[in-house]
Amino acid sequence: MEQFSKFYNSWPGTILFALVITLFVRFYIAQPFIVRGESMEPNFDDGDYLIVDELSYAVREPKRGEVVVFHFPKDKKQFFIKRIIGLPGETVNVYDGRVEIIKNGETLVLNEDYLDSRYLSYTEPKVFALNQNEYVVLGDNRASSSDSRSWGILDEKLIVGRALIRLWPPKTVSIIKTAESTAR
Repeated sequence: MEQFSKFYNSWPGTILFALVITLFVRFYIAQPFIVRGESMEPNFDDGDYLIVDELSYAVREPKRGEVVVFHFPKDKKQFFIKRIIGLPGETVNVYDGRVEIIKNGETLVLNEDYLDSRYLSYTEPKVFALNQNEYVVLGDNRASSSDSRSWGILDEKLIVGRALIRLWPPKTVSIIKTAESTAR
């Protein structure tokens, strides 16, 4: 025990301890992510450096409006970043730059004040009927985003975590808040 105490209090012991803690945090709690492309503009830009919280969804379900990083369903080696729009058990209609949520027979139009109208897309209508553990995710730049409209529903198992902190560029360092995307 005394030898362990000596090692632990030495420089190599301190470095080893710090490395173990860092690796634990990196692989089980949070990890870095760099935004690539323009699909999340104007809220996230190409090159933004984010910290992704991998722990929250172990204790709670993802919420509408949260920005998530996930494995791309068509190639699980790739990571995508999008915003959660549709939740399990809902039917989501996307058309004419609008999103409608149908749940329990009630139709509500999603109010997405965080979007700029110049980034909306007016593509062919899409309808998604979501089962348990299924989500609809869309880019904030709807006119330039490969998202659920292109490749379908996102299974919860593919979600890595939610974007928590923006660390780069320095002028935009901030905690990332869930967008108020209320249905009315």
